[in-house]
Amino acid sequence: MRTSPLPPTVGELSEGELLDRILPRLAGGAEALLGPGDDAAVLAAPDRRVVVSTDTQTQDADFRLVWPNGYRHTGFDVGWKAAAQNLSDINAMGAVATGIVVSLTLPPATPVGWVEDLADGLAAGVRGLGATRCALAGGDLGRGGELSITATVLGSLDGRAPVLRSGARPGDILAVVGALGPAAAGLELLERGPAYDELDAALRELVARQCRPIPPLEAGPAAALAGATALMDLSDGLERDSLRLAQASGVRLDFHPDALRVYAEPLRSAAALLGADALAWVLGGGEDHGLLAAFPADAQLPHGFAAIGSVLPADGGTPGVSVGGHPAASRGWDHFAW
Repeated sequence: MRTSPLPPTVGELSEGELLDRILPRLAGGAEALLGPGDDAAVLAAPDRRVVVSTDTQTQDADFRLVWPNGYRHTGFDVGWKAAAQNLSDINAMGAVATGIVVSLTLPPATPVGWVEDLADGLAAGVRGLGATRCALAGGDLGRGGELSITATVLGSLDGRAPVLRSGARPGDILAVVGALGPAAAGLELLERGPAYDELDAALRELVARQCRPIPPLEAGPAAALAGATALMDLSDGLERDSLRLAQASGVRLDFHPDALRVYAEPLRSAAALLGADALAWVLGGGEDHGLLAAFPADAQLPHGFAAIGSVLPADGGTPGVSVGGHPAASRGWDHFAW
């Protein structure tokens, strides 16, 4: 009986052979003057300022190859999320992404196909999320004991001032764009839900929003043009991230409970299945990569933004966050809360 050969692993290829499988999957972008293949890439910087952000995903800290519910986390998932979370940080400055470089650490036993899928996911994330000016400019390969991917993204402000966390003022309107809670619901389904094969389409979509988030990349520049006074990416949860904005601006942020319940409604079936609180996902769940913004009271909110609260003077000079006037918990993701 003839057996099929096992798929090749990273340890069976040279660095050059592995790059030959990766680089053709990474297309250039509008700002790329020199893409992958040399010692460094060259990107155009017509604004004469460069916005930079970097983020890392590490196996068993940020993702599992096989989740408790049986879902197999693909290289495509990791590549897409690397694009999404980094592009969102550029978006949160009111900027547009122009280039991305990636550093991969790979155990020798990693299947080559998994790495090819990662490159495909990275490229699909950049293009699928609408970052048409973003060049996939190259990166670095290394050998290590666990899978890790670090992406660094560059961006352009296109002549605009960056929108910071520190500009919110009493009287401003608080607004969000993008999802609140689906990624957190998806994470709980992965960790303690029924077998993935048993999930219906709606629940599988929540898993997808954890593995392949969809940040609204057109919203950051639109908010800047509409006069946003403060802006930030919601990666660690609304309560935790909004406290950072409140502290940077020296204000109190008060969220309207009825506005938040709107975001909880689509999550209630998953919450009932898991015995969880849908509103807690809205307030404390991260990784949806929407945006929180403050706008002057007379501003017209850009498309997709919804008002969810108000900016108030800090109580006793101490910045904080409240929901319907009551102090909020500090729920959310903490990378060092073991």
